Order: sequence, then structure tokens, then C-alpha cells
Amino acid sequence: MPRPRICRRIRFQPNLTYFKPAGIRMLELDEIILTFDEFEAVRLKDLEELEETECAKKMGISQPTFNRLVKGARKKIANALIKGKAIKIEGGNFRVY
Repeated sequence: MPRPRICRRIRFQPNLTYFKPAGIRMLELDEIILTFDEFEAVRLKDLEELEETECAKKMGISQPTFNRLVKGARKKIANALIKGKAIKIEGGNFRVY
């Protein structure tokens, strides 16, 4: 039986939770789901430019878990940008502090 996921802490919830390429109708777009905890990981690492250990501490998770989280989020974002997909931010195992 796998261990239950640790609830991740986030400080920032975006007001906008949907991004799409301009000029393409919604019906024609594929969608990528980015969870709030993945969004927070990218915000801390890439926007705030914090070290991974500090980011992990702020989110209440281990550094290896943070690394997997941010790598997965970056892959989703790159996929959406390169292949012209929409990004929807929703869900995840988190609490706002």
C-alpha cells in the first residue's frame, strides 16, 4: 500500500486559472492540467529564484519531492507552449498558509 501524499503548503493562488493561445477557439484546444502545488513550485523556483531546499521547506515537503514536482510542472508548461495547448490550473493536495 503506497504512503498517503503529504499536504503541500502554498502561499499564492492565482486569480487567473486558465491560459490559452490567442486566436484559437477553445473547442479546438487540448488542455494541460497544472495543479496548484505545481504552480507554486514553479513560482518559488523560477520567479522567486529560491534554492530547492528553501522551496521544499516553504512547501513542507522533501527536496527530492520538490524536484520531481517542479520538473513535472516545467514539462507540462513546455508541452503547452510548444504544442499550443491551453493550461488550466486546478486541483492538487494543498492548503493555503
